[in-house]
Amino acid sequence: MTAAKRWTAPAKVNLYLHVLGRRDDGYHDLDSLVVFPQFGDVLDVAAADELRLTLDGPFADGLPDSGDNLVLRAAALLADAAGVPAHAAIRLRKNLPVAAGIGGGSADAAAALRALAAHWRLPFDAATLQGLAGRLGADVPVCLCGRPARIGGIGHRVRPIGPMPSFALLLANPGLTVSTAAVFQQLDAVSRAAAPPRQSYDSVADLAMDLQARGNDLEAPARRLVPSIDRVIGRLGDLPGCRLARMSGSGATCFGLFDDLAAAGAAAAALAEAEKRWWLRAAIVAGTG
Repeated sequence: MTAAKRWTAPAKVNLYLHVLGRRDDGYHDLDSLVVFPQFGDVLDVAAADELRLTLDGPFADGLPDSGDNLVLRAAALLADAAGVPAHAAIRLRKNLPVAAGIGGGSADAAAALRALAAHWRLPFDAATLQGLAGRLGADVPVCLCGRPARIGGIGHRVRPIGPMPSFALLLANPGLTVSTAAVFQQLDAVSRAAAPPRQSYDSVADLAMDLQARGNDLEAPARRLVPSIDRVIGRLGDLPGCRLARMSGSGATCFGLFDDLAAAGAAAAALAEAEKRWWLRAAIVAGTG
């Protein structure tokens, strides 16, 4: 029996997110800088005579194991495009909270595309996989990219950026889910024209300064739906060494930006003492050259 191969599905964090306008199809045009801390869900893929998905991990109970599960949808879409049987045994360890603004389902779908394309030895290039990713959801293309990138359109236009320094994030979630659709329904206005997007950053201080001039347009409506987001952002911002505290995506996960993993880890330990029910995770974001 062939041993399972492991693939990671890192969290997706929006360092800023501007909503530029509503489209005729009901979706919104976005401008966002996305990064991927080195922590997330894990997929193990092995040979099988059918398609099977097993779920475990601290947040497995929040996911279906059939039907609308994005991993299974990715497997079926890829197999259909390649004309091969959708046969594989997939184990998904769900380490990321569900409906939390950090793209867990999209990251899982992207990892499934990468993993199964390799497992089935498909001759698909990056552009083909990106096209399939876009059919699975707006965040899946950037998760498939997997490196710091600016996204446009509904999320399907992905432009990797760099160089960018290494830094660390402390992710914090108060144990609450937020409906993305509900947040957009609460959105009062769209962003004014922002400064031209940066394509590189020389230091963590340079990155933090640029982010201070931007924001997350979904933060205010999410706060109205989940007022405890205010407390999360405030607590993160008060931690020593935190350069910026903000909500990611449509929430409720928020992040603090730190110079390095040691500072973020110390902050996580201090915060865990006071907020014992929060989900907390410090992780590095690798720099790009």
